[in-house]
This record gives sequence, C-alpha cells and structure tokens, in this order.
Amino acid sequence: MDALSNQQLNQFREHAAAYVEFNEAEWIVCIQHLSILKLKKKEHFIEPGQVCKTLGFVLSGSVRYYHIIDGKDITNYFSFENDYVSSYKSFLTGEPSISYIQALEPTTILTVSKKNWDAMLNNPMLAYKIERFGRLLAEYYLICYEDRVTAFITQTPEERYLKLLESGKDIIRRMPQHYIANFLGITPVSLSRIRKRILV
Repeated sequence: MDALSNQQLNQFREHAAAYVEFNEAEWIVCIQHLSILKLKKKEHFIEPGQVCKTLGFVLSGSVRYYHIIDGKDITNYFSFENDYVSSYKSFLTGEPSISYIQALEPTTILTVSKKNWDAMLNNPMLAYKIERFGRLLAEYYLICYEDRVTAFITQTPEERYLKLLESGKDIIRRMPQHYIANFLGITPVSLSRIRKRILV
C-alpha cells in the first residue's frame, strides 16, 4: 500500500482544522492511523449490503452517491476534493450500507478504518479531539442533508445548479450530464438549457 505524502497529510490537517486542531505530539500519533486509497474511475468505495468500515477524505478526484431503484440509477450526492466521504451511518452503527459510492474519475482518498477510529477514541492523548471531530462531522452531514432537502423546496433547478458549481468548481463540468441532471431532479435536456442560459 502506498504511503501518504507530507503534502497529502498537510492537506488533510489543514481542512480538519475547521473541526479540530492537533498539536504536534497528537498529530504524530494520529497519522499512524491513516492510510491511502486510490480508486479507478467507476470503482466503488462502498456498495449496498456491505458494512462501511472506512471514513475518507477526498484528496483529489470526486465520487457520487447513488441508489438503484426499480432498475433506475438515482444520483443523490457528490463529494469533491477536500470533502469527506463515507456511508457514515453504516460506519458508525455497523449496519450494512444502502448506498453506492462510486469514483467519477481517478480518485485518491485519505482513509481511517473503523478499527483505527476506535483505537484513537480509546487513546487518552487523542480521545477528546477525535470524539469532537466525529461529532462535528456528524453535524456536517446533517447540515448537508438539510440543505439538500431545503434546496428542492426553495430553489429553482438553475439555482441548485449554480450552487453545485460553487462547490464542485470545474470538476462538475467533467461529469456526465445525466448524473448532474438526475441530482438536480431534472432531465438532461433541461440541464442543457440551464447551461446555455448561464453561458450567455
């Protein structure tokens, strides 16, 4: 397995600081529990029926969360560079995941296994900060979910697309149009019209 570079570790540390900051002694212990995962395009991070044993941080690339309902592929979320990725309920509870999480392009993810997460929670040096990090991460997921539900009630598809562009930047332009349209709750034809209006 490849080792994490100092640049990748610093990338994670910088963004984790929004939740918790580690001093040097804590950081040295923390990074011993981190690994790297490289996914090829269309390779899955998790599939339904599997227990998610990994919490990840996207160093580069992007993933989509989706379900198969009556044979139809329904995209419901994306994670981009510097986002966290997991079937978090499955990770916390040990219950099988109900979602697919798939790489949209070659994607590199910093990971911590559930075993290592629990080890950090049981480490007196790290316990408080890891517990705080987990709580704030759960709050982040809840806010994302509430924002998504609210967006469908209060925003037009064009407004939702513009918001997605803010978070996904140029990555969103490289995605298949039908994934984006599905995520926005519209047809690819409607998405094409929105894109034309924005570019005018």
